[in-house]
Amino acid sequence: MVAAPLRFGIVGACGRGGSFGRVFQMLEGARIHAVCDIRQDELHSAAERLGAEQEYVDYERMLDESGIDAVVIGTPMPLHVPQAIAALQRGIHVLSEVPAGVSIEECRELVRVCRASDAIYMMAENYVYTRPNILVRELVRQGLFGQTYFADGEYLHELKGLNEITRWRRRWQTGIDGITYGTHSLGPILGWMPGDRVERVCCAGSGHHYRDPRGDLYENQDSCVMLCQMHSGGLVKIRVDMLSDRPHAMANYQLQGTDGCYESARWPGGRHRIWLRSRCPEPNVWHDLEEFAEFLPASWLRREEQAHQTGHGGGDFYVISDFVEAILENKEPPIGIDEAMDMTLPGLVSQQSIAEGGRWLPVPDSRAW
Repeated sequence: MVAAPLRFGIVGACGRGGSFGRVFQMLEGARIHAVCDIRQDELHSAAERLGAEQEYVDYERMLDESGIDAVVIGTPMPLHVPQAIAALQRGIHVLSEVPAGVSIEECRELVRVCRASDAIYMMAENYVYTRPNILVRELVRQGLFGQTYFADGEYLHELKGLNEITRWRRRWQTGIDGITYGTHSLGPILGWMPGDRVERVCCAGSGHHYRDPRGDLYENQDSCVMLCQMHSGGLVKIRVDMLSDRPHAMANYQLQGTDGCYESARWPGGRHRIWLRSRCPEPNVWHDLEEFAEFLPASWLRREEQAHQTGHGGGDFYVISDFVEAILENKEPPIGIDEAMDMTLPGLVSQQSIAEGGRWLPVPDSRAW
């Protein structure tokens, strides 16, 4: 057992990493001890805001000198794997932002290092923790959907302007064709198809209709759709669109089972709709998902009030809380290395598929690496 409170380091503390500060203020088992960011002019302010005792511009110096037990990686996508590996090799626990990596080759190396390290790795996929996604997952676990065999996830988030502020996005999210940011859509769905994984994918796009401020077409097609054939034979459809001019709709989902179906609301204040054969006496009549709130797990409800004071629908709180619990109790985290690969690898393979005209391609299983 590791002693509490755990000492955390935050890398990317002047950006996304710093947004976890409110969560740590509410947790008894962990505190922010050190912060790191290359933006030296903003670093001291971030340290004061987050209550950190130590500040670093050099990430490896923080790992070697600060005495932290764990690190939150809130940096741009191409840094996730090298920074995770550097920490794991030093026995420092890692919570990494999504996706886990930007290439299959580096993901393979991350898996190898995770297997060899005594430290815990978790990916911070926060969309799996939202109230409707948790509730649907519990209804599936109770068998009320029967066998789930089809799901749909969409992430529609126009970010052309954000590309110019956080410039790494222009290269790693909209500068590559295919599904470059799919874990928010696929992550919850994998929880609704327990024990299943994506076995092969194909990917196609809608063409290029937008240019960046320099006049260059975005390499990513406006809407990319990835079809996922599941190991069970089921089918999942993932759509990601970060370029089309439209209102955001970043958490759209559907689920179909032999005994039930679900459709999430498509606009703020909309209704999450569900039909369950055993619980809905009138055939073909939708019900509000909240009618089944009694199925929410007690462990989730106990922390809901705290969670809603943090970002991403409370998902940020549950991610940090579950990671801290995994460390303190020395147990597997909910989204460990294999679950992280299940969410990340299909999107990476989709990038090869779309380059090859939408050819179906196999998705490697990290458990066999």
